[in-house]
Amino acid sequence: MCYEDILQYEKANRIAEKLHIPLITKEECAYAELLLLLCKEGIVLTDGKLSLHGDYTKLLRRLKYHNLSQEALIRAVRIKGRCQGLTAIDCTAGMGEDSLLLAAAGFSVTLYEHNPIITLLLKDTIERAKSIPELADIVSRMTVIEGNSECILSKLKVSPDIIFLDPMFPMKKKKSLVKEKLQVLQKLESPCTNEEILLQAAMQARPTRIVIKRPAKGPYLANIKPSYSISGDSIRYDCIVM
Repeated sequence: MCYEDILQYEKANRIAEKLHIPLITKEECAYAELLLLLCKEGIVLTDGKLSLHGDYTKLLRRLKYHNLSQEALIRAVRIKGRCQGLTAIDCTAGMGEDSLLLAAAGFSVTLYEHNPIITLLLKDTIERAKSIPELADIVSRMTVIEGNSECILSKLKVSPDIIFLDPMFPMKKKKSLVKEKLQVLQKLESPCTNEEILLQAAMQARPTRIVIKRPAKGPYLANIKPSYSISGDSIRYDCIVM
């Protein structure tokens, strides 16, 4: 953990203590394999070459009504006859961009993330979005919880309308800027290996629908055939109607 300005020392120190990681000086940053940097733009995760910094303003165009309604994810989560009071659980939140789309569509979204560093980045991204007028109302419907979703799902007292699963899948060798940023995340989290346990936990929570994000030509999660699928150019959403 490092900080840019001396005025950020106390906050950086609190974060370092909570995560049980060392707080280092700027001079020592060059020797860090993976670094959390507290700067004026927020919290950045970097390996020295690639950086990950949550910024929902880049998604504003997709959040506009006519664009949002055409999103494959939003088409996948539509429930006929229901448009208000809908709830969703994102079991594999990551940086929360899919949950942002769900919240923009009116869902109250609970985001579960088990990795404490990714949880920190996610909360920082949402907190900064609260000061942006176009995003403030949307992110107010997003609640982040650090924890293992497989364990939490079994304790739910009320079944959600939607359970969304996006187990990280291995990336192809062909790179893009977005994929390179995800490579930083993969240094903290590995692709899902307990697919059956995750899906069974989601099914036992008895949602109206389970929506699973997959590569367009990828296999079904845990080899379970969905009720139907909605495909985009590179992403497919498999929908299991309960």
